Amino acid sequence: MKQILSSYLFVLLILVAVVSILSYGYGSGYVYIYFRHWQIQSNFWALLIFLVLLSLIGQVLWLLLKRYFGRLEQRKQKVFNFEHLHPYEKLAVLWLLDANQEKRNMVEGIFKQSQLLNEVIQAYFLTKQGENQTALNLLEKSSAMAFELAELQRIKIYLSEHNAHQALTHLEFLSQHELSPWLRDIQQGYAQCLTRLWGQFAAQFPWLYLQSTQFGNLHDEDKTIWLQQVLQNFEHANPDELTVLQQRYETYKDTKIQQATRQNKILWLKILARLPEMSQMHALLAENLLDELFDQEVFYLWFEKQLLKQNPDYDKIEQQLNMWEEKYPNIPVFSFARWFVYQATQRFEGAEKLLELYPDNILMSYLRIKNQLKDNEVLLQQLNLLFEGNNNYLKVNL
Repeated sequence: MKQILSSYLFVLLILVAVVSILSYGYGSGYVYIYFRHWQIQSNFWALLIFLVLLSLIGQVLWLLLKRYFGRLEQRKQKVFNFEHLHPYEKLAVLWLLDANQEKRNMVEGIFKQSQLLNEVIQAYFLTKQGENQTALNLLEKSSAMAFELAELQRIKIYLSEHNAHQALTHLEFLSQHELSPWLRDIQQGYAQCLTRLWGQFAAQFPWLYLQSTQFGNLHDEDKTIWLQQVLQNFEHANPDELTVLQQRYETYKDTKIQQATRQNKILWLKILARLPEMSQMHALLAENLLDELFDQEVFYLWFEKQLLKQNPDYDKIEQQLNMWEEKYPNIPVFSFARWFVYQATQRFEGAEKLLELYPDNILMSYLRIKNQLKDNEVLLQQLNLLFEGNNNYLKVNL
């Protein structure tokens, strides 16, 4: 359509120039049309413009009708030969069939003549075959205009080889690199791809990710996986890595961590529970979570941490229990926790009264049995091993 308009404009300019030269010194001419009592009087210029516009309208209508009937014919037409399909249709069929080898041949055939993408596409398929070094060598020959695409491919290769430092170096460089102008129209898709690669890096190298400049800039799902990896590999962390972890939390506790999903905040809570120096941060996060919504697992994490202090502040614990019990009534775990507070503060009569509550609750039943066995150290120890050491009951996964 744009070509037609450009062509007509060009022809119109030529006609205007020719007519202007011919009419110089003779005026614009005169045209008289008489047809069945219809009379039209005008000059030659008006007639010329009218004829050009009429021709343009006719050409556009013919093109639209041709396209419309062509589509109708294409719908009716049966395909007897794969080669007769449009290249994009061929690619779509191969994608749907997951025909990897044919897909590779098709894509390589399409982009073989592309000076921009040829090496990047070939490197992609070589990586799929495990020929990483050959792919890296080929990427060195790729077009400078396809630099970002080649870098993304390199990062994928380094991640597949578990080459942490090379992957981090290229991720950091690409994250701070100004995007090429031709990629700005798809900047969002490019940014999402880069963020996904950061997520893969964080999952593979959870402690090294702490040192990156892009810490915290992950999708929520990737943050969840990273936090889970930190918990699973916590015992393998060295003191320096734990120090960086604490620093990251203190830096981002009021921004990125505050904006995290509830699931990720609970994972942070479990991490903080393993860091003695972060007990105050742990208590604050747990109390904020419980103020928003009661969660028995979060409550256990908070309560256990309070009791494990060298000098537990039972008055503060009781005040907090009173506040939550008023906000969330008829929850047995508060009576369960209060029993320990009463025992520790030698309010045995109050503790006995608590045992009369919630006769069908397993936590309170445990306390009733524990109270009956208090004079039998052997049985009491066995009960503690059976119950308090069983995470299926207490739901505390530190």
